[in-house]
Amino acid sequence: MPGFFFSHNNMTELNGKEDCKLAKGKVHKKKQKAFGADLKSYLKCMVPHIESGIKTSSSRNFMLSAEEVIQWSQSLEKLLASQSGQGVFREFLKSEFSEENIEFWLACEDYKKTKSDRLHDKAERIYEEFVQSDAIKQINIDYQMREATAKKAQDPTHTSFDEAQKTVYILMERDSYPRFLKSKSYLNLLNQLQTNNSK
Repeated sequence: MPGFFFSHNNMTELNGKEDCKLAKGKVHKKKQKAFGADLKSYLKCMVPHIESGIKTSSSRNFMLSAEEVIQWSQSLEKLLASQSGQGVFREFLKSEFSEENIEFWLACEDYKKTKSDRLHDKAERIYEEFVQSDAIKQINIDYQMREATAKKAQDPTHTSFDEAQKTVYILMERDSYPRFLKSKSYLNLLNQLQTNNSK
C-alpha cells in the first residue's frame, strides 16, 4: 500500500482533537473562538460588496445572495449543491468537531466522477482516510457497514461507497443540519445579506 500524505492542516486538526481530549474545557473554548474568527474571515470573502461581485477560482463573477442562503434552509441537498453552502456548512461542522462527515461526502461525490483506471487509488485513499477502524477522520458507521465498505473498496466500482455515503448524509441531515440552521453563523449571514439587500 502506498504511504499516506498528511497536509499541515490535517495535522493541525488532529492535534486539536487530541488536545480537546486532554483538556476538554479550555481547548473547546479556544476552538469556538477560532471558529468564529475563521468563519468571520470566510464570510467576509463570501458576502458581496455593494457594487461588485467577488471573483472565484473559476474567474467568473459570483455574488452570494440572501435568496441563495434562504434556499439552504429548504434541504440539505440544496445546501450541499451550493459551493458557498458547502464552505459555510464545513466551517460549522469544524466547530462541532465533525467535519469528517462533509469531507467524506464530498470525497465520495468526487470519487463517482473518477475515471475507471484511477478508481483503485482513490478508493484506497478514501478507505484509509475515512472508513478503516483507525482512520484519522473516521466516519460514524456501524461495524457491518465498515466491513462491507472495506470489501467493496478492495474491488472498487463507482458505487463502492454509496451505502456509507448515504448513511453519513442521513446523519448530517438529521443531526448537524438542523443545528446549522439554528446556528448564529447561519442566521447572522442571512441577516447580513438581507440587510445589504434592503439598502
